[in-house]
This record gives sequence, structure tokens and C-alpha cells, in this order.
Amino acid sequence: MLKGKTIVLGVSGGIAAYKAASLCSKLVQAGANVHVIMTESATKFITPLTLQTLSRNPVYLDTFDEFNPSVVSHIDLADRADLVVIAPATANILAKMAHGLADDMLSTTLLAATAQVLVAPAMNVHMYAHPAVEHNMELLAQRGVRFIEPGTGQLACGYVGKGRLAEPEDIVHAVEQWFASSNELAGKRILVTAGGTVERLDPVRYLTNDSSGKMGFAIAEAAANRGAEVTLIAARNTVETLEGVQIIQVETAEEMLQAVLSRFEQTDIVIKAAAVADYRPVVRASTKMKKNDGHLVIELERTTDILQTLGEMKKGQFLVGFAAETEQVEHYAMDKLRRKHCDLVVANDVSVEGAGFNVDTNIVKVFGEEGLVETMPLLQKREVANLLLSLVAQRMTLAAKEADE
Repeated sequence: MLKGKTIVLGVSGGIAAYKAASLCSKLVQAGANVHVIMTESATKFITPLTLQTLSRNPVYLDTFDEFNPSVVSHIDLADRADLVVIAPATANILAKMAHGLADDMLSTTLLAATAQVLVAPAMNVHMYAHPAVEHNMELLAQRGVRFIEPGTGQLACGYVGKGRLAEPEDIVHAVEQWFASSNELAGKRILVTAGGTVERLDPVRYLTNDSSGKMGFAIAEAAANRGAEVTLIAARNTVETLEGVQIIQVETAEEMLQAVLSRFEQTDIVIKAAAVADYRPVVRASTKMKKNDGHLVIELERTTDILQTLGEMKKGQFLVGFAAETEQVEHYAMDKLRRKHCDLVVANDVSVEGAGFNVDTNIVKVFGEEGLVETMPLLQKREVANLLLSLVAQRMTLAAKEADE
């Protein structure tokens, strides 16, 4: 899978730099053409000669070390890269990447690179959890950088916790997965809904829910990274704009319904991750309602069930629903799948810590017509999104093969 691929391997200055030797060797053995860039700090932990011998290519240390006078090295490397891997990635290089600094060969090359970047962080557990580091990683993820989660265990500093560099074989596996999945949805048109709809009582008050939109945005981002043409219909959310994704802003359940229906016939895959209001006020006041001494009674009416409407209309589209539950998760998920004619339902118990709204993680179970398909433990929502899209792609491929037989 990696044969003939050009991989730029960036090694920054942490104790885990010693693992770069094994990683470099495994990538070369898999057929990749590896070019190593080391920061000055990285050379304190492992010698350039080691990585030069393993990669069979010169190791780049300084922006001004030009081995070939016919090219500018950092531009040439950036242009040739099919993939850039940073392992280990220290807090320092993450900060440089996030804020566009270019004061050495690695950071300068990263600014010029247009290839996908995979980052494998490694640092002290408290550094990894620091708000500044978390913010930098979130910012990079929004720009399309993908992360290979660090392991949990004994760290070189003596602490036990999260921050240990992923094992070289796990990083190679992530590289192979990226090449395998990078174009698996090419040519597919995917429609994703996200966020919580808003049903107004008057100009200043409304009914809504706790959805942040993070899961839907993560799915849209992952789909775009896999080559799909992605439209995201977003209600109220806390996420910034995504590159490479068309975003349609809506507010109410009715607006979301119309936005979805107008695009449904031209769509191959619909993933309904939005939390859509089940009810709306029968009457919306045109001016701010004033309080009085008595009780306030608000009459509500049902909104149109978007997922069920799509299930009844679909003609070959792959339909994925979401079920946020607090009890009997499997029962309600399977009931939703059958009643609304979904191909998959992603269910979670939002009462469980780490699986609810307004967090970056999720714990989900995926159900198909045969029952439980996959269980995902506590993962970052971006990881959940990638696993879900792999599952969707596999099922669509299998269905196409069965249709041809």
C-alpha cells in the first residue's frame, strides 16, 4: 500500500524521538520513500546518521542546508510529499504549526506543504492536558490535520498517564489506513446535519437543546478528508467553519427540513447528526412577551420528523440516523432504525460521562438491520467520525457487489 509513496517524517525534540528510528525503518520496509526532517532538539536524542541510514536519504536539519542547488529544499520536499507524519510531535512544534511560525526546517516545510499531515503527539501528561496545547490541537484539527492518539502508561518523566507516543507499528497502521481511506468516498455527495434547532417563542426567547454540533461537524470534516463532496446543514452550534465543506446555516426544524429535502435527490449519503426539535410553539409572538402574575401556558405542536421523511422517500441513498438516549439504548435505537428505514443508527447514552453534549468525546454503539454492528469506547468525536465513515463505505461497497451478482 505504501509502495512508491513519498512520506516526509518530521521528528521533533522529545525523548520519544528514539522511536522515530523504528518508525522510519517500518515505513521504508513497507515501500515508502521516506525523507526525514529533524529539529535541532531532536538531534539531542537521536543522531541524524541513524535516520539517514534507515531512510537511505539525506536528513534535513537546517533550512539553509541545500543539498541540491536546482531546488529549494523545503519547497521541494513539501511539493513531493504524499503525506507528512510528525512523530513525535512536541508541544512546541504543535504551537508552531497552530500559529504559523517558520523558524526551522520542519516548521517552514509544514507551512509549504499541501499534503495531509498526520501528527503523533508525545509529552508529559500535564502538558498534553494543558489548555494551550488542547487549543492548538483543536485549531489544527479544524484545518484538517489528523492526530494519532498518544498511549497511556509510564512516561519517561516518571508520571503515569496519557502522553506516550503511539507505537511505531500503530503509526504505520494509521498511515496505511489514511492512504486506504483518503479517496474511498471520492465522487460521493454527502449531506450531514448538525447542531440543535431553535424554535422561537418571541424575538428573544426560544426552545432548543444541548447539542453543540461537534459530532456532525466531525463527520463532515472526515467525509471531506476522504474525498467526498460534503454539504453540512447546521443549526445552532459551537464549532467554527470547516475548510472544503459547504455549510448551510438554518435555525428551525422546518428550515432544516426544507434545506435537506431540496438536496436529497442529488445526495448519495445522508447522516442526520443534528438534534432536531420534536415540538414548536403554535404561536410565535412578534414582540417580547411580558411576564404577569399568573402562569404561562405555551401550546406546542409536532414538527415534521425529518429522518422518517427521508426514510420513506429514499431511493438508493444510504441513511444514517442518530439516537441520543438516557435508557434502553439498544431498544430505542433498533426501533428508530426500523420505523424510519435507516441503514444505520448511531446511538449513545448521553447520561454517561464523556458521551453527552458539549464535549469532544463520545461513546457510541452502531446498529444495523441485523442488530449491534459495532461498539466504540470513549473516543474523540473525530475518531468516532472516521470509524463511522469507514463502516458506511464498507457497507455501501458490499451492497454494490451484491447488486452486481
